[in-house]
Amino acid sequence: MVNRPGTTGTDPGEQRSARASSVVPDPEARRRRSSIAATVRAVVWFARLVALFTIATAVLPAPRRMFGGELRSSLGLPPSVGLAGTVLTLVAGVAVLLLATGLRRRKQRAWWLAVVTTAGLTVVNLLHVVDERRGLVATVATVALLVALYLTRRYFVARQDPGGLGRAVRTLAEFALSGFVLVWVLLALNHRRLEGRPGWGQEAAHSALSLVGVSGPIGFRAAWLDDLTATIGLTFGVVAIVVAGYHLLRSPEPRPSLTPDDEERLRALLARGGDSLGYFALRRDKGAVFSPGGRSAVSYRVLAGVALASGDPVGDVGAWPGAIEAFLEACLQNAWSPAVLGCSERGATAWAKAGLDALELGDEAVLDSATFSLDGRPMRSVRQAVNRMNRAGHTAVVHRLCDLDEPERAAIAARAHRWRADECGTGSRSADAPVERGYSMALSRVADPADPQTVLVTADRDGAPCGLLQLVPWGPDGLSLDLMVRAADADNGVNELLIAELMAAAPRLGVRRVSLNFAVFRSALERGERIGAGPVARSWARLLRIASRWWQIDSLYRFNAKFRPEWTPRYIMFPAVRDLPRILFVVLEAEGFGGRPSALLRVLRR
Repeated sequence: MVNRPGTTGTDPGEQRSARASSVVPDPEARRRRSSIAATVRAVVWFARLVALFTIATAVLPAPRRMFGGELRSSLGLPPSVGLAGTVLTLVAGVAVLLLATGLRRRKQRAWWLAVVTTAGLTVVNLLHVVDERRGLVATVATVALLVALYLTRRYFVARQDPGGLGRAVRTLAEFALSGFVLVWVLLALNHRRLEGRPGWGQEAAHSALSLVGVSGPIGFRAAWLDDLTATIGLTFGVVAIVVAGYHLLRSPEPRPSLTPDDEERLRALLARGGDSLGYFALRRDKGAVFSPGGRSAVSYRVLAGVALASGDPVGDVGAWPGAIEAFLEACLQNAWSPAVLGCSERGATAWAKAGLDALELGDEAVLDSATFSLDGRPMRSVRQAVNRMNRAGHTAVVHRLCDLDEPERAAIAARAHRWRADECGTGSRSADAPVERGYSMALSRVADPADPQTVLVTADRDGAPCGLLQLVPWGPDGLSLDLMVRAADADNGVNELLIAELMAAAPRLGVRRVSLNFAVFRSALERGERIGAGPVARSWARLLRIASRWWQIDSLYRFNAKFRPEWTPRYIMFPAVRDLPRILFVVLEAEGFGGRPSALLRVLRR
């Protein structure tokens, strides 16, 4: 039997490390963190209730009469004052409701804005108290929220995007100015449809007021023009506030990079063994957080406010809790949602002890070089494919990258680049920028001199290259599949030939185990095909096969199953169920199967 990814045999020292993985670094700190989280949740829900109450008093007549009062009429103020007060109350209530999301992620800037907004609401409510004491309930609610925010101020420690304030001011000015100018131009070009002869000052005032949804001093002869200018102004005003608020409160999303020092430290940890996905921590679009003693590390990338780690922590199992705590602390300080993609069962246990929930995502196919053979009925389809390729003139060769010279490496990298572009459907016009696919099980570079122990398996037919495998080291005696690519006109069966040749050369290379592709939802597909499977299992399997038209789910599972591997489960870890949709969206973006469009990313980062 093959050891599961992440296990390292029966060495006594490694057994001691495995036992040490169950030790929690600081139980008191964990209890304190749990208590703080519960307190923050209580404040967040209180803020939401106050916000909903405020919105109800501004919009609905009955609560407004009961709690809002009629201060305007009692003081003899003009109608516009009452309308402005209602609008301000409504806007403040919506703002507190939206800020509750930032408070839940413990953002400093969200706390400050919530305090300022709630203080403003308190002043408005105090004015209502003057009117027959009918604003007393709202005043008590907002004052109580202010007190709760003040008492918990030290818990809101998350930093914001360093450039967020500048981008917020810029986008607010750009959208507001665009709406102002557009409404003004419409007014200036339609004087005949306006009442009287308004001057430029009235036009400017009307354009500015339209941004906040308030009628200006200009009357209209054409109702459609009144509606059009009001709609345009309010739309630009709302968009300006929403976009500025997004930039003001967004979490930092540092540009992904792996420093040379961190890469050197990770390589030293990887040399001791570890998870089959460990080598992919060396992707240069990841960062790394190390345990206090530097004996373990978590590699990750930040996308859309999610810090997405992949695989198990790198390094000594006994130091995993320290690295996990450091990673979670970094997430707290930057308001990132922590998530882990593709960790092993042992890794999932360590993350679960740190407070994350687990969901089985699929299975990894692992081959044992000592027992792998093409003989026997179960391997007939693979054996037939390999024999057919041999008869057609195909040959395969296995190399260590360090055994190839620079021209050979460059030629292999260029071919892989071109074939990947063809697979993505970009053609020769975009061959210099193929779609990048893979994150948790991809290195994102081919035949790079920085990876001398990488294994390359190349196939050709009558001297013409037609297929390539790249496998990265998995500890001292294993390999993990990184890249499987072939020419667009390659014959079916070339991948089977490459894998068969690799397994035949494994003893010579000193390789004991080989990790193949990751099969998402494999167990669900397998259960749906069993005799006696229930309607839910069959329906779920059918849905996955439909999804396979766009993503390789069913086909990848069946390809891996041909080789009779040992299946080892892989998990996705997440802090709460409510975070799953966003995390899955980020996973798709990281793996290159969707996510935010590149044009949107350029706008958000400018």
